[in-house]
Amino acid sequence: MITGELKNKVDAIWNTIWTGGVTSPITVVEQITYLMFMKLLDDNQRRQESNASVLGVPLTDDAVFKDGVCVVSENPRVETEYRNLRWHVFRNFAPEAMFDDVRGYVFPFIKSLGGGKDTAFSRYMKNAVFLIPTPQVLSMVVDGIDAMDMNNKDIMGDVYEYLLSRIASSGELGQFRTPRHIIFMMVQLMEPALEDRILDPAMGSAGFLLGAAAYIGERCKQALLNDANKRYFKKGLFSGFDTDQSMLRIGAMNMMLHGVDEPNIRYQDSLSADNAERDAYSLIMANPPFKGSVFQENISRDLLALCNTKKTELLFMALFIKMLNLGGRCASIVPDGVLFGGSKAHRALRRELVEHQRLQAVISMPSGVFKPYAGVSTAILIFTKTDAGGTDKVWFYDMKADGYSLDDKRSPVADNDIPDVVRRFHHLEEEESRERTEQSFLVPKQEIVDNDYDLSVNKYKKTIHVPVEYPPASEIMDDIYKLEAQVASELDELNKLLGL
Repeated sequence: MITGELKNKVDAIWNTIWTGGVTSPITVVEQITYLMFMKLLDDNQRRQESNASVLGVPLTDDAVFKDGVCVVSENPRVETEYRNLRWHVFRNFAPEAMFDDVRGYVFPFIKSLGGGKDTAFSRYMKNAVFLIPTPQVLSMVVDGIDAMDMNNKDIMGDVYEYLLSRIASSGELGQFRTPRHIIFMMVQLMEPALEDRILDPAMGSAGFLLGAAAYIGERCKQALLNDANKRYFKKGLFSGFDTDQSMLRIGAMNMMLHGVDEPNIRYQDSLSADNAERDAYSLIMANPPFKGSVFQENISRDLLALCNTKKTELLFMALFIKMLNLGGRCASIVPDGVLFGGSKAHRALRRELVEHQRLQAVISMPSGVFKPYAGVSTAILIFTKTDAGGTDKVWFYDMKADGYSLDDKRSPVADNDIPDVVRRFHHLEEEESRERTEQSFLVPKQEIVDNDYDLSVNKYKKTIHVPVEYPPASEIMDDIYKLEAQVASELDELNKLLGL
């Protein structure tokens, strides 16, 4: 989510490229993200170099920019000094020299990252093309990006989402970017670990995977010094699928920038029969598409057996159940309709979660969470796969505030329930005494069953009705007559003053 000054800077960069003659909106989006990636690669290494200098240790072997000469390509052989590939160096070149350097060396270099291995990054960068038209346009765009504050965990994802919103490509299938603070809340709720195998089968720009990587990286610093753990973190821990090639490219860039060089990121329709993975993951965090439908003949049969529908929000929940291993956990954002929808498929899904899995929590979020892109009301469902039941009591939380205003501006505000949500979820034993009039409370399974598996918080929340006493009707009428007389008297005074 970008607003204010950053939004104005991104708009200016867009207008510069557009005015320079690039008239395809998606091309403009891609060119901006490639250049941002170049800067972020250099920014990351400059921080590493600064830390290494303070500690008096050499840089690690996996540094992107090394000393000496870089062979950009072998056939034909193209080489240049590594330093000429770095943003903080080439941004000071004259426009023509910068253009030749970026087009001839820097862009081919970033496409070749990964050392020729078949990684997600190399697959989705293979067909990337540098299309900035002139040295002057490149110089202006570089200046614009250089002036942006990039000290943010997922600036590329934020800018990409905003640019998509400009060309009305976002949200046609309900693909709204999850705000970073909501991702962070869900990560804190699920507490991903180095022992997990983590998946987002509707990954977009990889926000949930990035959140999990940051959480694990911060809490497992010592364990990640172990070579085997480090290899698993870089290669085996994270998986993500999407059907948007541009999103996959951004996701791969994002993961590489955050130290995950070879995530299992791939192009795949997660709901189709082509996705044969089952019982494979220990943690799923996702915000799947909310609306739209798919061709029923393409949907995997085992999903239809659990939930016979074409609605993607229901099919993805069924998919999560199938793809988790026993004991695996899931936190997913769903539209409110999943909680109370009256169709056979809606009820079947809720019954599956309550009766055959262990449904733990329903966190109702305010409807402004996805503004300015959408005003849809949503909730977070948290469950553990057991295939043998286990639901005892379900925890409901009626979240009223997320630290931002709930209008299109989404300005920071003091009211924020997120810390309370996280604390209470990890201390559910303290919720036993909570009343239904409070923001959070526990509801026994049988009560949910008796209510046709309705999971909306308002079904169980109690409202305190405070009686209001009014004076007798005769007193009210007397007051009205007095007011009427006062108005008439003052009108007479006004007429006299006006000489009427």
